[in-house]
Amino acid sequence: MNRLWRSRVWQWLPTTTDRRVRFIAWASLVSQTLIVGTGGAVRLTGSGLGCPTWPRCTVDSFVATPEMGIHGLVEFGNRLLTFVLVIIAIVAFTFVVRMRRERPELLRLSVALGLGIPAQAIIGGITVLTNLNPWIVGFHFIVSAVLVALATAFVVRVYRGPAGALEPLPRAVRPLAIATAVIVWITVLVGIVVTGSGPHAGDGGAARNGLDSEFWQHVHSWPAYASFAGSILLLLFAVRTGPDLLRTASLALVAVELIQIAVGLAQARLGLPVVLVGVHMVLACVLVAVMTLVLLSLRAPRAAIAAEGAPAVRDEVTA
Repeated sequence: MNRLWRSRVWQWLPTTTDRRVRFIAWASLVSQTLIVGTGGAVRLTGSGLGCPTWPRCTVDSFVATPEMGIHGLVEFGNRLLTFVLVIIAIVAFTFVVRMRRERPELLRLSVALGLGIPAQAIIGGITVLTNLNPWIVGFHFIVSAVLVALATAFVVRVYRGPAGALEPLPRAVRPLAIATAVIVWITVLVGIVVTGSGPHAGDGGAARNGLDSEFWQHVHSWPAYASFAGSILLLLFAVRTGPDLLRTASLALVAVELIQIAVGLAQARLGLPVVLVGVHMVLACVLVAVMTLVLLSLRAPRAAIAAEGAPAVRDEVTA
């Protein structure tokens, strides 16, 4: 009976990227972004030590107690969301395991996302045990951004199939896209430094990194404007010669950066209100996701190239 049951479950698992696989891919991306928002809520409500120890919430309890109040509830809620991510990661791996030979990239991405979740839990625990050290908190965010990028790649590969040859584009487009991506990541990293110097420590007794917050806000703006300029150039190239996905991704990149710049300017002038800071954090992950989409759109799907009878590798257009 057990063997029959296992056989039926195995036969039920997807062999193609059907609706179930598409759903779980999106669930992975949305949940990886959402947990950044809940993590931001922990910091911005001063709930970073709402559960003052780890892995338990208190010495005697894994869950928040009524005596801990709203701060304990907020921090425990963020920890609880980790289990949702674990379930999504397990389902994602299960849904692509039968495609491991035909679509090994999906299996690799699902494994990477799955391994990133316990890694984040451990980093989060170290964050609590070090009394919200701003550098460890920043590293926590960096890993979240990397997981968002991996989840974006998972979604793209589910829809487009394995990556094929480079799209025929002007020679300047690929280095421009890579340079813009590097500057986007520099912007995110400097933003983390700025946050570590600002007032939202996650707890009244948590340390700050000691840097001049106002000065670093100006430093943060320099790569932000540079990446915006690169995005505008990418959009101009994409509108003229790019494939549909590159045009869409470049337009989305410009739109997200415009909103992010507006939110950044507003929060700096309004004294860093918690709502705008939280929006800015989530938008940083959306920016990473869209930038990842731009990079992935530089290559055509392998299946499309095969259908057209194109060679395995295309040279870039030199125009």
